[in-house]
Amino acid sequence: MPAPILARPTAADHAPYYGRYLAPVPPGDLLTILHTQIGELQTLLAIDEARSRSAPAPDRWSIREVVGHLADVERILAYRALSFARGDRAPLPGFEQAEWNPFGRFHERPLPDLLAEWTIARQATIALARGLPAEALARRGIASDVEFTVLALLTILPGHLAHHLALLRRDWLAAPG
Repeated sequence: MPAPILARPTAADHAPYYGRYLAPVPPGDLLTILHTQIGELQTLLAIDEARSRSAPAPDRWSIREVVGHLADVERILAYRALSFARGDRAPLPGFEQAEWNPFGRFHERPLPDLLAEWTIARQATIALARGLPAEALARRGIASDVEFTVLALLTILPGHLAHHLALLRRDWLAAPG
């Protein structure tokens, strides 16, 4: 059985901007939190296909595009964590979500397919985190011109999802659709 990941990053483990994603992550085992969020997102988005095409405004993403974004971020941050955990010192490039999202053509794909893709990416993140030796969590690297620890990257993921869950509840799913 893997050791739980109970530690949380300090301010020295990431740029200040990422504090907004770390703040909502509760205490407890990070592996359990990552796993629990799978059911949370799937339950929240048990909606019909027409609703999944909705956006709260013309300049905002649809629910499908949000889920596609979540899958992209899951993969990117997990890759960064893997790279730094393995001792790679090469700086990693950034990514511009607004530029990436249209190329995903997420609006053309069924919501269950997008949720399955995100779920697989999250399960891969959990497997990665579960297999890391404890000392790997403190390893550092540069991505998007910012220094991160592996622990910070892995902890940003549930916080990023919590951020989008709150937005989905407030802006997409609060009104009848």
